[in-house]
Amino acid sequence: MDSLRSTHWLSLPHLQATMEPKFIAFFAIIVASAHLVDAQFQQACAALASQLVIPNTTIASTSFVAAGTTLTFPGVDPSCGTPSQVVSSDLCRVVLTVATSDRSSTAMEAWLPSNWTGRFLSTGNGGIGGCIQYTDMDYGSSLGFATTGSNNGHSGQNGTAFLNNIEVVKDFAWRSLLTSAVVGKQITDDFYGRPHDKSYYLGCSTGGRQGWKMAQDFPDVFDGIVAGSPAFAWNSLMSWAGMFQSPHFIDAELLNQCDGLDGAVDGIIEDPALCNFQPGALICAPGQTSACLTSKQAETVSAVFAPLLADGILVFPGLEYGPGLVALIFEIYSATQFLFTDNWFRFAVFNDPAFNASVLTPDEILFALKSNPGDIQAFSGDLSQFRDRGAKILHYHGQQDQLISSANSNRYYDHVSQTMNLPHSSIDEFYRFFRISGMEHCGGGPGATFIGNVENAVASLDPNQNVLTAMVRWIEEGIAPDTITGTAFINQTKALGVDFQRAHCRYPFHNVFTGKGDVKDPTSWECVL
Repeated sequence: MDSLRSTHWLSLPHLQATMEPKFIAFFAIIVASAHLVDAQFQQACAALASQLVIPNTTIASTSFVAAGTTLTFPGVDPSCGTPSQVVSSDLCRVVLTVATSDRSSTAMEAWLPSNWTGRFLSTGNGGIGGCIQYTDMDYGSSLGFATTGSNNGHSGQNGTAFLNNIEVVKDFAWRSLLTSAVVGKQITDDFYGRPHDKSYYLGCSTGGRQGWKMAQDFPDVFDGIVAGSPAFAWNSLMSWAGMFQSPHFIDAELLNQCDGLDGAVDGIIEDPALCNFQPGALICAPGQTSACLTSKQAETVSAVFAPLLADGILVFPGLEYGPGLVALIFEIYSATQFLFTDNWFRFAVFNDPAFNASVLTPDEILFALKSNPGDIQAFSGDLSQFRDRGAKILHYHGQQDQLISSANSNRYYDHVSQTMNLPHSSIDEFYRFFRISGMEHCGGGPGATFIGNVENAVASLDPNQNVLTAMVRWIEEGIAPDTITGTAFINQTKALGVDFQRAHCRYPFHNVFTGKGDVKDPTSWECVL
C-alpha cells in the first residue's frame, strides 16, 4: 500500500498546502477533478477486502465505483427512501458489518475517493435512524473526504428492533456512530497507506443529536463537528408530539404581529424569540363566522407554542413562532414524528408493544427521562474535554423548524454557558451556533437556507457560505465563522437564479435590518445583541 503514495491520486494533499490561501479554488479543483483513475487505485480497492483485519467485522465487498455511476440498494428497507444514489467521484466502496455485542451489529460503508485530501468524515442519520445517508456520503466523498455512514444499528425508519434489546438501543444512541468512525478511520489509513490528517462529522436532526453525543461523551473522536437542528434532549423531544389543526389565515396574523420586529417586513422572522404572538386577536367577533377562531381553537394554537411540563418540570420548550408552522405541525407531526414517539416509548422505554403513546402521562414522561434508555439524552452542558483538545463544533438550527423546536437549541447554548460559567465571547473559541431564519427542518423554507449543510443545499463552497467548508477552515486555518451567508434561490430552484442572500448571525446575536438599502442585500442587515 505504501507504494501508492507517490501516484497522482494521492497528490492533492500537497496541492492543498500550496493553495491554502485560495481555499475556495482548492475545493473547486476537488469537485471538478476528472482525471482517469489509474489501474493501481482500482487494483488496491479490489485487494482491500483481503488485507483488512478488523475484529468482529464481516467485509461484504470492496469495489471500485466510477464517477457518474448510479448505485442501487435493493437490500435497504423501503422506509429509508433511498432506492439509488448517483456517485459524484471515483471511489473505492467498502461495504461491511461490525458486531457491536453478542446480539447487535451495525451495517456501514466507507467511500474512499481517488481525490483524497487527507480528511476523514463521518455522517449521521435521520429520524429513528436505521438508514445510511447516502446523499451525505456522496457529498463528503465528492469533496475529497474519506467518508463513512452506518445504519445506526438497525434497519429502517422504525424502532421495532429496540424491543427487549438494550444493545440495539445503545447502537442507536451512540455506539453505531462511534463504531463506524473508529472502523472507518482504520480502513482509511490502511487503504491510503498513511494516517488521515483531520477528522470531521456532518449530521442533522438525529444526526445533530449524534454529533452532540460525540462532543459531550467522546470528545477525542472528531476535530470538527457540524451538527444541525439537533434532536438532543431526545426523551424530552419524543414526549413532545401532538396533533394540531390550523386554518391558514393564522399565518397572516402571525406575520402581522411579528414580521416587522427585525426592521423589515419580508415574510421572514429573524428571531422568533422576540415574537409574542397572541392568537386571541383572531377570536371571532359576534356574528363573525369566517377567518377567525373560536376560543377553544385559540387555546389549541397557543398550545402549539407552549412548553411541555410534567409535574411542573420543563420537559421541552414550545415551538418558536414562524409562518406555516401550525399547519405543518398538523400535517407532519401527527404522522411522521408521532411514529418516532410511538416506537420509542413502546419498544425502547417500556418494552411493551401494546403501550399507548398517544396520551402520555406526566409519570410516563418523567420515567423516560429518568431511565434514559441507551444513555441517549445528549444534553450535557460540560464541553470542557472537547474544548481542551482543540476541537470545534458548528451548530445550526432553522428558525422555522416544524419538527424540533429551535428554542431547544437556544436553551442548550445557554445551558453550556451556565454549566461552564463562560460568556459567549469565550464559548466562541470552540462552539458557534447559527440561527438560520426561514429554514424548516434541516433545509427548505422561505429563508436563505442554502448553507451547504447537505448536498442539495450547496450554493457555494466558499467557507463564508458553507457550514462544512467553514468548519474545515476553522480547524485547519484557525479562521472561525462570524456569520454564515445563506442563499435563497427563486422558488428554491438553482436554475432560476438567486433571489436573495442573508448573513445569519451566531447566537446570541440576531439580525436587524438597518433601514438602508434593499432587504435582499445581506449588507443591509447587521448582527446585534
